[in-house]
Amino acid sequence: MLTTLSEMLKKQSKGWLILLLFALVLLFAIVIVPLVQGQLEARSGGAGPIDLLFSYTPEEAYSIIASFGDEGRAIYRTFAMTGDIIYPVIYSMFFSLIMTWLFQRGFAPNSKMHLLNVIPLGAWLFDWLENIHIVTMLSLYPSTSTIVAKLASFCTTIKWSFGAVATVLVLFGFVMALKNGFKKPS
Repeated sequence: MLTTLSEMLKKQSKGWLILLLFALVLLFAIVIVPLVQGQLEARSGGAGPIDLLFSYTPEEAYSIIASFGDEGRAIYRTFAMTGDIIYPVIYSMFFSLIMTWLFQRGFAPNSKMHLLNVIPLGAWLFDWLENIHIVTMLSLYPSTSTIVAKLASFCTTIKWSFGAVATVLVLFGFVMALKNGFKKPS
């Protein structure tokens, strides 16, 4: 299954699509996420979205959620169920496709390294799982669930871990592609 998925990504690794996804990543990272973060910080006295943290305890999560007030919780919930459903698709596909493009120019065609282009999709999966738990916490508040908060934090940590590994792999792919003059090896 991973081989099939990796091959599908190879077929989609086109320059125009990578540039489009990059532009969308920048739109979210520079405009949309900071806008939502600013709205939450303004309502909470400085606390932003908990999914931007690497990890958190249930107490920290619910303290932040409480600080948002009803309006802040509604804003966060709406973003988690809309923009934060779209954004993981965009950034994961960008990382997978740029990694694929670079690896095609940095490694032999039969290298097992090409299979690593599926790693960013793990961030996508765990971001969505994180969103489910965060929306649950926001929706049930003022009721709390230690288990849901722990699962949310676990998913957040795994999401960021996949993202870090993907970033390192993209940088490694860039170095290897640069070494080959960005030409596909025979």
